[in-house]
Amino acid sequence: MTMKEKKLLLLGSTGSVGSQAADVARARGYSVRAICAKSNVRTVEAQIREFRPAAAAMSDPAAAPAVRTAGARTARAVADTDVRIYSGIDGICEMIADSDADTAINSIIGYAGLDPTLAVIESGKDLALANKESLVVAGDIVMRRARERGVDIAPVDSEHCAIDQCLRAGTHGEIKSLIITASGGPFYGKKRGELAGITVKQALAHPTWSMGQKITIDSATLMNKGFELIEAAHLFGVGADKIRVVVHRESIIHSMVEFADNSVIAQLSVPDMRLCVQYALNRPMRDAAVIERLDLCRIGQLSFAEPDEDTFLPLRLAREAQTAGGASAAVLNAANEIAVWDFLAGKCGFTDIIDTLSYVTGEFSSYAPSVTSLDGIKEADAAARECARGYLSRSVRG
Repeated sequence: MTMKEKKLLLLGSTGSVGSQAADVARARGYSVRAICAKSNVRTVEAQIREFRPAAAAMSDPAAAPAVRTAGARTARAVADTDVRIYSGIDGICEMIADSDADTAINSIIGYAGLDPTLAVIESGKDLALANKESLVVAGDIVMRRARERGVDIAPVDSEHCAIDQCLRAGTHGEIKSLIITASGGPFYGKKRGELAGITVKQALAHPTWSMGQKITIDSATLMNKGFELIEAAHLFGVGADKIRVVVHRESIIHSMVEFADNSVIAQLSVPDMRLCVQYALNRPMRDAAVIERLDLCRIGQLSFAEPDEDTFLPLRLAREAQTAGGASAAVLNAANEIAVWDFLAGKCGFTDIIDTLSYVTGEFSSYAPSVTSLDGIKEADAAARECARGYLSRSVRG
């Protein structure tokens, strides 16, 4: 069967997942109708030249004038190119509403991706979602609005893409558990006392995946796996008590589904996000391969182990936040964003990230579960960020 021609809107087009989405668009000849980035003007200009989108946006307003100049330069160099430039998060949301794309790939990093996710849903476009924070922060709201608008949300994260494929072997009522695999990160097997002197360079050395800095640090603390647990609960309508995390160092099995008869269905492939992007755009159909074949004999063996939630506390905190509900996960995400970016900037230590999460979630534990409105969640996000900054200032820099 011939694949339907796609008209794409790439949100976060210059990042790790966004660049791989561009690879898929290039390989499959998809039309890229609009792109957005934060401040990487050079890559945006190159993408304008290659894909000739109708629009581009920069979330950093200070970068927009340079893109306007680049767009004009490209218009002179490439016939029939006239790019409208938008700026700021509001501008991105306006671009989404104006675009004639039928599918948006949202790979914006962090909380900043929430409003664009909601704008995509409001516009009625299908959504290939790599920005897990949209569901971590406001999953109930995002999923409800998607149902109301008839918008399909296809997961791009490798774990959720795998679960989505495995679930085609049974019905929702037959699910016993979802099993999310984790590489264990670069510090697998270490205890808390061994993490105090971890450097940024060490934390960025992921054993199997090539990703952006923020998600790589989240993988090192297992915060990313905790966020994926929350994301899975919203995407697949399964309670946190039915979602297991197992360490699988080879990163070949991307996730599994256990059914009522105790059979387990797994999805395997080499670790390459281009497969996830391609499947999200075509599911349940499959297009020709954009990644290399899996050679099981060369791999030799697949291993599994329980994660150490005492050392890597963020995984436990995520499960607790999802169970508590309300704005609990939004608070966890806000504190994590502040602490991780401080660590990457050399302003705090690796274990300070974990300590910050524990402190901030404790401070909000009696308040956050009762917050359910979007405005309330955004207020909780802002308050949690201030709380995290205050804690780090007193405990690390004070």
